Amino acid sequence: MKSPPDPTPTVRFTRRHWLKTGGATLAALTLAPRLTFAAAPPDRLPAPTGPVRLTLNENPFGPSLRVGEALAKNLSGLARYTTSEEVAVLVRQIAALEQIPPEHIILGEILEPLGLQLSLNGGPGGEFLYSTPGYNALVDAASPVGGVSVAVPLDAGQRNDLPALREKISPRTRAVFLVNPHNPSGTVHGPDEFKDFVRDASRQTLVIVDEAYLEFTEDFAARTATSLVRAGQNVVVFRTLSKAYGLAALPVGYAIVPPALADTLRRAGVGQPRSLNRLALVAASAALADQAFVAAVRARVAAERLAWHDLFRELGVRHADSRGNFVFFETRVPHRTFAAALLARGVDIGRAFPPLDTWARISIGLPEENASARAAVRQILHSL
Repeated sequence: MKSPPDPTPTVRFTRRHWLKTGGATLAALTLAPRLTFAAAPPDRLPAPTGPVRLTLNENPFGPSLRVGEALAKNLSGLARYTTSEEVAVLVRQIAALEQIPPEHIILGEILEPLGLQLSLNGGPGGEFLYSTPGYNALVDAASPVGGVSVAVPLDAGQRNDLPALREKISPRTRAVFLVNPHNPSGTVHGPDEFKDFVRDASRQTLVIVDEAYLEFTEDFAARTATSLVRAGQNVVVFRTLSKAYGLAALPVGYAIVPPALADTLRRAGVGQPRSLNRLALVAASAALADQAFVAAVRARVAAERLAWHDLFRELGVRHADSRGNFVFFETRVPHRTFAAALLARGVDIGRAFPPLDTWARISIGLPEENASARAAVRQILHSL
């Protein structure tokens, strides 16, 4: 792989940039054109220092090698702002991949601005339905400007409780927010059952489906709700490249949105070039172009997830039928007790998910990390 050309270009920073980024960032950017980047092969990522971190559902196999090559070619352009044409190029690439017109695509990690705009546009008092425990970014963004969060507990199988959610929809409902597969449980409904619910609910209110982990399912095409957006339903589908595509350090995502709502979001500045990182767009384009890599990651994660589920069955431990890159299971002790015991054995699993305080989520790491974590879990559960 060739490094970008020397000499190192001069980069000017205002006092505002210095205060925002700090001297260390300045040094890193000054040296950046001399560096080359490449994603290491899946089994050769640098070993972590300190405890094994299985907390944030990151992709331990990293991004496609194409991402490193694309970043290296673009490091000499760090002084440039993101342009409208660069945004348009990626939007067209995504539109072709999703088989939907480009006007449906909004770039960015937009859940927070989407929640904010939906709450503002209808005025205070609009209700946002979501499953609990869950990922609350959208509803949390709506709350400070008058949005009302309506939490619906998961069903007995730790899935989105679709009948209970349906019962909660009212004239006050601004949106229903679903994560599919759900986080933290990783569960899914059958594709037809789930899409029937989304289709029916969208006749009453906007339905937002966060598909952050859907690439980890074997039947992605059958499960995605994108077909409902194509059919003109009142549905938004969100995707992120921080998970299966391995771009957590360069956060970028996109939403597939009904055109009228897309226009409203654009007028509010969502997805505009000034809000987007040029290198993140470069990385996204390269990652999306390598679907074979995503398929390989999916297979590796599925094998590791199966090993976890086999352990739970062996130990007689209740667990969710996760289809994501994490597992969720009952520990029979408070989360803080279980997490502390794991940390003492070199494994960090992060936070609890109340009200399921005797359940734990563990992200899937590299095979050797998972083996260490399973050994620690076995030891702890045997001791209870």
